[in-house]
Amino acid sequence: MEALARRLRLSKDHMRRLVALATLPPVSPDGKPVVLRRALYSVGREKFQDDVWLCWAEDPTSTDPGWLRVLNFPDTWDVPDLPVTGKDALGAGIEKGPAVGEALAERDGDKWRDAPEEDWIDAFREFTVARMMVDVKADLAAVGIEQDVFTSERGLVDAGAVDAVFAALEERSLIYIGVLEPPKGKKPDDWEPRPQTLFKASDFGDDVDRPMKKSDGSWTYFANDIAYHFDKYKRGYKTMIDIFGADHGGYVKRMVGAVAAMSGGEADLDIKLCQMVHLKKGGEPMRMSKRAGNFVTLRDLVDEAGKDVVRFMMLTRKNDSQMEFDLDKALEQTRDNPVFYVQYAHARCRSVLRNALEIFEAAEISPEALAGADMSALTDTAEMDLIRVMAGWPRMIEGAAEAHEPHRVAYYLHELAEHFHALWNKGKDEARLRFIHEDDRALTLARLALVQGVALVIASGLDVFGVQPVEELR
Repeated sequence: MEALARRLRLSKDHMRRLVALATLPPVSPDGKPVVLRRALYSVGREKFQDDVWLCWAEDPTSTDPGWLRVLNFPDTWDVPDLPVTGKDALGAGIEKGPAVGEALAERDGDKWRDAPEEDWIDAFREFTVARMMVDVKADLAAVGIEQDVFTSERGLVDAGAVDAVFAALEERSLIYIGVLEPPKGKKPDDWEPRPQTLFKASDFGDDVDRPMKKSDGSWTYFANDIAYHFDKYKRGYKTMIDIFGADHGGYVKRMVGAVAAMSGGEADLDIKLCQMVHLKKGGEPMRMSKRAGNFVTLRDLVDEAGKDVVRFMMLTRKNDSQMEFDLDKALEQTRDNPVFYVQYAHARCRSVLRNALEIFEAAEISPEALAGADMSALTDTAEMDLIRVMAGWPRMIEGAAEAHEPHRVAYYLHELAEHFHALWNKGKDEARLRFIHEDDRALTLARLALVQGVALVIASGLDVFGVQPVEELR
C-alpha cells in the first residue's frame, strides 16, 4: 500500500489515510453506537469517515439511510473531555509522550472504552493525579525541596473541612445572605443581582464581601481555600506563607482577611506575589507556550545547571521583581555569575587555610583556636571594610527571616564576596596584605581568623539556601 501511495505521488497525509484504510475494520449502515464510538475514538474523524465512504462505495445501489447516519456520526458524538489534558501532564513535569495513557492502558486495557463518562471520570482523575504527583515529588526532590504534607482540595471537601470552617465563621456572625453590587466595569444590564451566601470580607480590609457558595450550592474556590488554611491553623501553624502568581494580586486582601477571621486574629498570612521567570540561552530568549506544550520545566533547569545553581539563582531577586535566568551565565565562571562569585570566595578561603597547614599545626588554626587571635594587627582599610560587612551578618539574617525575604541573603553574600575578592586582589599588589607571612605568626593568625570568619559566614548563608559550599573550584 505504501509503495502504491509513493507511485501515485501522494502526500504523506494522504499516504497515511490510504494505509489506514487497508487496516481499518469495515463498518455497516446498522452499526451500533458503541462500536462506532470505539472506531471513531481509535482513528479520529477523518479516517473514520474515509472508512465509511469506502464501505458505502462497495454497496453503490444501497438506499439504506443508515449509511448517512454512520457518516455523520462524528457530528453527534463529542470526544470525552478528560479532567487532565496532555498539556497539563507536560506542565507537571511528565516527559513528552504517551506515558500517562500507556500506564492507564497497561492497568485497565479496554475496560473503560465503551463506558459512559460518569463511570470512568473519577477513576481517570484519581489515577492521573496520582501518576503526576509521583513526578512532582521527584522534581521537588531533585531541586532539594522537602514537603511533608500535600493537600488535596477535593480531599478537604470530602472530609467536611469546608463545612467545618463555614460553621466556625457562621458562629462568629461572619456569614450572611446578601446581594452584591455589580463589579467595577460591569453595566447594570450585564449584571444579574441575586441572593448569595457571603463572607464579611470587608470587615477585614477587603473591598467587598465575598461569596462562599456558587449558584448551584457548591462551594466556591474561596471557601475551599479558607478550609485549607483552617486545616493548617488547626495543626498549630499561626504564621503562614502563600506563593501566588502576580496575576492573583486581587486575591490577597480577601485571603488575608479570611485567615484573620477564621483564626480569631491569632494567625497571620503573608502572601508573596511572584513574577514570571524569563529564560535565556545562547543570548536568545527561550520562547514558551504551555498551550502548545512548548516550555522548560524546573526539572530541565536542574538537569542542565544543577540543583545548587538553580536554588541560588532563583533567590537572587525579590519575589515581585522580574527575573531573567540566563542559562549560559549561570554556568560561566565569571564575576557576572553570582553563584560562581560567592562560591569562588569560599573556595579561596579554604585554599588559604589549606596552605596555612604548611607552617601551622591543624589545632593551631582550628575555628576554636583562631577565635582567640589578636585582631588588632589588622589595620588596612580593606580589612576594616570586610570586618564591617561580616559584623552585619546576624542583623541581616534576622531581618531577612522576619520579612520573609531570602533575596537579602543573596545580596549580602555577594557583597561579602566582593569585599573578600577586593582584599585578595589588593594582596597581589601589596605583599604586606597577603594572608600568610612565615616571619610574622601573630599577623598571619589574625588574617587566618578573618579568612575563617568569611568562610563560616558564606557557608552559613549558602546553608540557608540549601546550597553546598565548594572547597575548591577546578
